[in-house]
Amino acid sequence: MYKPQPKERTTPLFWELESMLDSRHELYVLSNLIDWDSFEKAFAPLFVENNGRPAKPIRLMTGLLILKHLRNVSDEAVVEQFRENAYYQYFCGEQSFTTAAPCAASELVHFRKRIKEEGMELILKESIRVNLAIEDARKSEKDKDEGKDGRGRKPDDELTAFIDTTVQEKNVTFPTDSKLLNKVIAYCRKVAAKEGTHVRQSYSRELKGLKRAQRFRGRSHSAKKVAKADRRMRTIAGRLVRELQRELPERNPYKERLELCLKFVNGEKVDGHKIYSLHEPDVLCVSKGKEHKKYEFGNKVSVVRHWSGLIIGALSFRNEFDGHTVEKSLKQVGRVYGRRVKVLAGDRGYRGLEKSGDTTVMIPDTPKPTDSQHIKGKKHKLFRKRAGIEPVIGHCKSDHRLGRNFYKGLFGDSINVMLAAAGFNFKRAFRLLFCLLLSIVDWLLDIFLCWRWSVPGMVPLSATSLQTSPTVHARVFKG
Repeated sequence: MYKPQPKERTTPLFWELESMLDSRHELYVLSNLIDWDSFEKAFAPLFVENNGRPAKPIRLMTGLLILKHLRNVSDEAVVEQFRENAYYQYFCGEQSFTTAAPCAASELVHFRKRIKEEGMELILKESIRVNLAIEDARKSEKDKDEGKDGRGRKPDDELTAFIDTTVQEKNVTFPTDSKLLNKVIAYCRKVAAKEGTHVRQSYSRELKGLKRAQRFRGRSHSAKKVAKADRRMRTIAGRLVRELQRELPERNPYKERLELCLKFVNGEKVDGHKIYSLHEPDVLCVSKGKEHKKYEFGNKVSVVRHWSGLIIGALSFRNEFDGHTVEKSLKQVGRVYGRRVKVLAGDRGYRGLEKSGDTTVMIPDTPKPTDSQHIKGKKHKLFRKRAGIEPVIGHCKSDHRLGRNFYKGLFGDSINVMLAAAGFNFKRAFRLLFCLLLSIVDWLLDIFLCWRWSVPGMVPLSATSLQTSPTVHARVFKG
């Protein structure tokens, strides 16, 4: 059951956050820029109106999801930090400071499953809207200073985007057959002990010797011994799994997991690929040709970056050819960005695709004999700018939880990349707000200096006072 929060809430007598906090703090400003009502309208119909336990406020849960990927922390950590951080509480809609936990960490799991991929896409769309609003404000100020009215043809930069794919690694260990066989045997013994099932043989003494033999896998003189231990380990795992399937009743909670274990022991495939993890059977092995990391285990994701550095599209795929991801990525860009993309530049992995709808797809290639020097220069600038998407993906991986996906299943693959992109965009909004503040300070300083020089009898500022002025420091930092 969900009850909307009243818009006019009682102001607390003490510990009012709005008067306590610094209004220039990044989270304070960002919380006032985000349109929280859009989340309320979209997510409220997903709850039951008049039945069940009252749900947590939508702004609280959405704010915690944003903060999690903005600060690169886990569900448990963001709930704990909420109790300690007053800016977190103001960002999530609290009126006064509280030391109580906002919710259990598992409630974030249920909330993500409730709003699904469409809700994550709405969060990404809001992050794009906030950045565009700040950029439009800066542009209007600049046009006003230069005497422009903002009309006319848009520059090509505003109609250009860049696309690239990367691997979103799943939270699994590096898979080897011996490692997974050991896990299968340990799981079977655990199930047998829990259910009180009698197995004919536990193989405890033999397994100890086999594990000892597998330790020397890298030595050349132990290759035959290790291979023999692997074959014996596979035989034991198959015996234990089949014995459990015979002994347990037809309906049991371990049926699907035991069938998966048996498929791995027999070398069968799931959906056309090998099994690399027992708890994440949908993990794929992707080879991107990296020197330092030959194989990555997860799934492929596509990221679309605007010329200005804003991520305007993030979508999850399995392991398709890069050119086959363009059409779906552009459809998502149309939903969340809402503006036209005329040119889409990619690397040579997108070869064979020249156009997708009304968008021209360009990849680096040798210049045509008919190209003028001007056209060659434009193409060279475009593909040099395309390389800027690589550090954007790197920041998403290192700072916003794209590098290691902890969400479960295919649903977790699709939502993690969108939340990571939204976290990157909100962090980018912090920098835009800081630059906007510097431009305002710069404008005020110019007005003050002009007034100082225009007033008769007013002593002009000395070079020493200008150098020691914090406002001038801000101008120098901006330059």
